[in-house]
Amino acid sequence: MTNNAPSKKRWLVQPPITPEAEKALEKFPRILRQIVFNRGYATDADARAYLNAKPSFNPDPFQMTGMRAAVDRIQYAIEHHEPIAIYGDYDVDGVTSTALLVEAFQYLNADARGYIPNRFEEGYGLNNNALDELKSSGIKLVITVDCGIRSPAEAEHARAVGLDLIISDHHHPAEGDLPPAFAVINPKQKGDAYPDKDLAGVGIAYKIAEALFSQQPSAPILGSLLDLVALGTVADLAPLTGENRILVRNGLKQMRQTTRQGLFSLAAVADVSLPKVNAGHIGFSLGPRLNAAGRLKEALAAFELLATKDSNRAGQLAQELNIQNRERQNITREMQIAAEEIAMRDDPNAFLLCAAHEDFNSGVIGLAASRLTETHYRPAIVASKGADETRGSCRSIPEFHITDALDQCADLLVRHGGHAAAAGFTVKNENLSALVERLKAIAKNQLEEKDLRATLIADVDVSLAEMRGELYEKALRYLEPTGYGNPNPTFVARNVKVKNARTVGADAKHLKLTLEDETGYPHNAIGFKLGAWQTKMPPRIDILFTYEPNEYNGKITYQLNLKDLKSAGATE
Repeated sequence: MTNNAPSKKRWLVQPPITPEAEKALEKFPRILRQIVFNRGYATDADARAYLNAKPSFNPDPFQMTGMRAAVDRIQYAIEHHEPIAIYGDYDVDGVTSTALLVEAFQYLNADARGYIPNRFEEGYGLNNNALDELKSSGIKLVITVDCGIRSPAEAEHARAVGLDLIISDHHHPAEGDLPPAFAVINPKQKGDAYPDKDLAGVGIAYKIAEALFSQQPSAPILGSLLDLVALGTVADLAPLTGENRILVRNGLKQMRQTTRQGLFSLAAVADVSLPKVNAGHIGFSLGPRLNAAGRLKEALAAFELLATKDSNRAGQLAQELNIQNRERQNITREMQIAAEEIAMRDDPNAFLLCAAHEDFNSGVIGLAASRLTETHYRPAIVASKGADETRGSCRSIPEFHITDALDQCADLLVRHGGHAAAAGFTVKNENLSALVERLKAIAKNQLEEKDLRATLIADVDVSLAEMRGELYEKALRYLEPTGYGNPNPTFVARNVKVKNARTVGADAKHLKLTLEDETGYPHNAIGFKLGAWQTKMPPRIDILFTYEPNEYNGKITYQLNLKDLKSAGATE
């Protein structure tokens, strides 16, 4: 990279606010006006509802198809002391969903227990052997959380062996008929009237609890469950818009005052201060540790951590998860290197990258796929080959809906499911080559005419002199929780003077800058993975960044978090 080389990423600054919205939002600061307009709020009332995280619709859970039948069946089971199994997935969303419903049902003196399949022995979702075991143990009612919507054969089996099955899931249903369950709760199913379609699995579990407690004049347990909702929603990358935003904001408040022993212990090993926890802490510290159990062994440890009231047991489990997370990080690094070598060797110019190997741990293939997509800006598949079947994990870019692509290959697959940006599948080994060939052809057809570069979207051009702590405290913090679907506000400042530059971190990967604004005021800036700039730093740069508080030794300062930089005035 030369001093005048353009960024490899495309910068796009949002169009300026319209005159009508400018007038309607005149009571807000200039920068905040533009940010809320960019998020679709053009009136004073709508902007205030968004900033205050107030619902814009009726969130009555009984609007969901199947909810009334499900609640009636659950109440019958509780009244008649029927054993109930909550059948979850092994990721954070599934684990928190399972813990939430078990806790809610036990509050009502139900005989409820959690069941989470082993990723390596049972695979994803419902399986007939597990249903048989639950039946033989006396279970009468099985409620799935975060899985089941694409399990019609398993639902038929549950019916055949005499189990009542309620499916609650947030994944997209397959085309055609839904699984033949006693009730199906999924706002994405055809004809469902619930206005918010983006709830995570744990959000839907919470709506079941909300419906179940709706007849009680006071149900304080609902508030205490919101910490689990925040954990699962953020970790599952559900968009932080609509009801998710409300649930997560309230869930973070609950986390800051939680009495949950497992959260105390998890936060301690992750070095997270619960009184100051935010969505970023879930995404980068707490969530990965909860996920580590299901990725390497089985997720029951994560479930037990969230459910236990024993502080000693919670501490032991948190330590185990922390050790597993370090092990997961090491395995992931090694797999990322191997997966990239395979993908680049096989077809370096492909519009979809693929790497499959017998030695790949199926618990972390998704993380390796994410790295391939991030590095090369292409949809990517990393797969673990077994004796008869291959399990693959897919990650994608905004230009390519990976689950739609898998739908076009359904005849080759044993099972599959997911979202636009992430999916998973199982394929017979004899069909793997045909699957990869077809997916690459679909990707080429959709992507070969497109300029495939990551696009960084900024909210507004600013003068660096506008960046002060008061801006964050009086405006930007009201945008929280931020994350997927409701990103941190991002700014562009141009022709900024570089006063000092140095590298920090292992292998000098990161960049630490002192920048000076027009008034001579110094700004601290951190640029993760931008360390290569240090030896060729221009005297003036254009920067794309977020603005955030930084606490050290009890003192709060504010810093620029650089997402990209260019030589001042450089063009694409």
